[in-house]
Amino acid sequence: MSDFDLVIRNGKVATAADVFSCDLGIVDGRIVAMAEGIGPGAGREEIDAAGKLVLPGGIDAHCHFDQPTGDGSQMADDFLSGTVSAACGGTTTVIPFALQAKGASLRAAVADYHRRAEGKAVVDYAFHLIVSDPSEQVLGQELPALIRDGYTSFKIYMTYDDLKLDDRQILDVLALARRDGAMAMIHAENSDCIAWLTDKLELAGQTAPYFHALSRPQVAEREATHRVISLAELVDVPILIVHVSGREAIEQIRWAQGRGLRIYAETCPQYLFLTAEDLHLDGFEGAKCICSPPPRDAANQDAVWDGLENGVFQLFSSDHAPFRFTDPKGKMLRGAEAPFRHVPNGIPGVETRLALLFSEGVGKGRITLTRFVELTSANPARLYGLYPRKGTIAIGADADLAIWDPEREVTITNAMLHHNVDYTPYEGRKVRGWPETVVSRGEIVVEGGGFVGAAGRGQFLKCESPVPARPKGRMDV
Repeated sequence: MSDFDLVIRNGKVATAADVFSCDLGIVDGRIVAMAEGIGPGAGREEIDAAGKLVLPGGIDAHCHFDQPTGDGSQMADDFLSGTVSAACGGTTTVIPFALQAKGASLRAAVADYHRRAEGKAVVDYAFHLIVSDPSEQVLGQELPALIRDGYTSFKIYMTYDDLKLDDRQILDVLALARRDGAMAMIHAENSDCIAWLTDKLELAGQTAPYFHALSRPQVAEREATHRVISLAELVDVPILIVHVSGREAIEQIRWAQGRGLRIYAETCPQYLFLTAEDLHLDGFEGAKCICSPPPRDAANQDAVWDGLENGVFQLFSSDHAPFRFTDPKGKMLRGAEAPFRHVPNGIPGVETRLALLFSEGVGKGRITLTRFVELTSANPARLYGLYPRKGTIAIGADADLAIWDPEREVTITNAMLHHNVDYTPYEGRKVRGWPETVVSRGEIVVEGGGFVGAAGRGQFLKCESPVPARPKGRMDV
């Protein structure tokens, strides 16, 4: 009789702290043994990982699946295609968003998202909340109860008319996060600056996709970043600023961190591999790269790389927001010549996130392998209350693993990807290093780069109150 359900042999294992060689024994979806030379035949199923890296499965803590939009557009990926794509890219846990519509119940939004995920998700998932209407009912009853129920992170917006909160509302929500032990995520852009610039550009007839980038300059991101840091300092609460695009916001975050404030930051592949010039493609093609904040330029790419290397950033997420290009419910919602303000925001990236960072980060010596694991797996688990069940390779942890061939060279094409989007902004980019086998709770779900799992096997994860969300204790609000 086999001692283990699965044994992974001869691999080089990496966590956020160490790189070492060992065999892994897995029972009932959990790692129960780590040793040199687990005996032959000990596993009912065995994988020889010689010459390969065995890494914790990635956690994509910022992605959007099957999210209602309110403008008639429709996201291309539901919880089936989105999580299949995630798994094939080496990601074994996703945290998408349950969006509260203004005037609606936050609890009802969560119930709706459970319905959307049920029977579809192929890897494990948790939910962030999006708080767009912090009413007395939401702040007094729904949000505190949801945090107790395991939804311990939420996002608030400083832009988009149907989502944004004013400063007083932000203070109320941050005070609740402090009191109830939740992680507050911030989309930091100055809404009035963007609206003013957009109106001016439209009056001048400058409505092509490229002008989306000009309507959202770095100063709009910098100002909002500084303002929300100040609000968080006032309340004495940690916050996490998401999808940071460039140098000016980074400088604000580094300044705050240098003052001892608990300010965390996330960036995304589009700020390393795209620039504003990608919105300047012929015709309407630039709409494929419309996202917010927009990509900047090569100098800002360097600043983002520096932040990944020197610790300014704690997270590297995809911000996967999938809209098809040639689709009346996608990027062409208002036609192939629509003004940029009417083009759905977002780009796909859940499957390419890890390979891009591995190839250009680890492969080019910009970051270490342990830093790669930290940014893409361990830190998301810590910041969102899933560690050490997720995010590491340790006795008792879920057996969520990605076995990488570090030498495999791949040319990214949309045809090879598993999302339901009709393009990738990284078409033709060559990478070295790719996950060839992916294990989710001890079950092989990707083999030889192809999906072999089953719809609905993913489990919902209740999150603990994150330790990094604890205040410094200087103020009792």
